Amino acid sequence: MQTGLALASYRIFGRHGVRNFNVDVKKSAHPLQSRLSPNSSASALAEESVTEQAEMKISRLQIAKTLSALAVLGLLAATAHAVWRIRQSAELARQSEPFQALPDDATASLLIAGDSTAVGTGASSGWQSVAGLIARDHPHLKIINRARDGARFSDFARQIEGKERFDAILILGGGNDVIRLTGHESLALDIARTAQRARSHARLVIFMPSGNVGNAPFFFPPLSWLMSRRSRELHRLVRQAAADNGALYVSLYKDEADDPFAQLPDDLNARDGLHPSDAGYRLWYQELNMQAALARRLAALRWHGALKSAVNPARTA
Repeated sequence: MQTGLALASYRIFGRHGVRNFNVDVKKSAHPLQSRLSPNSSASALAEESVTEQAEMKISRLQIAKTLSALAVLGLLAATAHAVWRIRQSAELARQSEPFQALPDDATASLLIAGDSTAVGTGASSGWQSVAGLIARDHPHLKIINRARDGARFSDFARQIEGKERFDAILILGGGNDVIRLTGHESLALDIARTAQRARSHARLVIFMPSGNVGNAPFFFPPLSWLMSRRSRELHRLVRQAAADNGALYVSLYKDEADDPFAQLPDDLNARDGLHPSDAGYRLWYQELNMQAALARRLAALRWHGALKSAVNPARTA
């Protein structure tokens, strides 16, 4: 098979200007003897060298074609997988509703603004979302949730509009700005506008941007690399806006090697590979409590609200 391939390659190259040359391919103890007869000239050796180069070119071409075919198959498989995940994500969004809590004896209020992660998309129920977990641990807290699936930071600012004031505002999201490639300048302005508006409506403002979107199973390289870079930039902008406006910032961004969502994808991600699962939202809630001391701060707000009600019950009714 090797001899046949070499001879065929040699003749194809000959049609492009190199004349055919008979080569003795009998085995010999000496490499030169196996390639040239004793009567071969220097020109024959040169033409044999050209033939070998032609064979190498054809081999490279065959390898390139094989790799191209494999790449196309991989792309088709990845595309089909992505379509399936997109459908799963859409289905999860249809099933989700923003969790709210309106207790009669509320002593403090919390507004939640954001995207699908603030809605709780991917959780098995509203009680397993971040909002639901907060309500479970703080039953006397009024929670208004204006988050919407697909919202960006430009929408977050509008979600905070109105005359009503709150004791605290939690802004959770930003992944849609990463995925939908919001321009840097526009995103910076939207984040700053959201931070300023939130501070005018509450004493306590907490930003918790989505984690490293590039680590989500939904994405494959090289797109996942772009998503990670954009996620890192999102966190930088939010961290700066929070510092400029006296707000708190909770970091969910981690590199792949340190990200639990990358290390335990089946446990922490919903079936669409993009939103958190119940366990994923619990992990986010833990980070919210650890980095922003949410439980302590909400307890202080409740105490302040209860004291205000006792001093002036008619005004707070």
